[in-house]
Amino acid sequence: MEHVDDSSTSAVAGEAQNEAPVSESSNSSGDGGSQVHVGTRLRELRVGRRMTLKVVADKAGVSEGFLSQVERGRTAPSLKTLQAVAHALGLEVGDLFVDPDFELPHFTPKAARAVVEIGSLTKRRVTPSAVTTLEVLAGQFEVGGSAGSPYTHGDSDEVAIVLSGQIRAEVDGKEFDMGPGDNLIYRSSMTHTFHNIGDTEAEVLWVVCPPSW
Repeated sequence: MEHVDDSSTSAVAGEAQNEAPVSESSNSSGDGGSQVHVGTRLRELRVGRRMTLKVVADKAGVSEGFLSQVERGRTAPSLKTLQAVAHALGLEVGDLFVDPDFELPHFTPKAARAVVEIGSLTKRRVTPSAVTTLEVLAGQFEVGGSAGSPYTHGDSDEVAIVLSGQIRAEVDGKEFDMGPGDNLIYRSSMTHTFHNIGDTEAEVLWVVCPPSW
């Protein structure tokens, strides 16, 4: 059994200030999707690698108490922090998705896509990991939702297309206000993030080539 010392509480609170609010996942809706809370998935992968909380936390540059709270669903990491934790496990963020069985031709209803919820952002993998030349991700932002602080991943060509709502994209310190049908092209090695600035939920489609998320 893992134990989190109460003395880590203040450190956890400090780290959580810049993190997205927690959003619990559940399969109770019966939609058939492969929906997994990111904390649960992280713990499964960490335990499967026989790595302690301390080892992973030290490698990711976060406190042991903060990582414990992420795994238990009490707080949610930003994408940037999630990326650091995934790297500490020897993974990419995309490895946190649970893919359905794959064969060609491959049809996937929206409700059955592999899902990871990260605070106010829900990301669904459109292309399973078996597709190695192209990566497509669909994101849904709650009102006021954000992908967190700017982050990078690899050095791929990346296209963001707004499907609905109003999005403010930040790329290399520049801001772009985007509406339905607008797209933005950049390198995934450029710092980037996205915020929902509208009064409704927003949907964004990302196309990454080659896969690097």
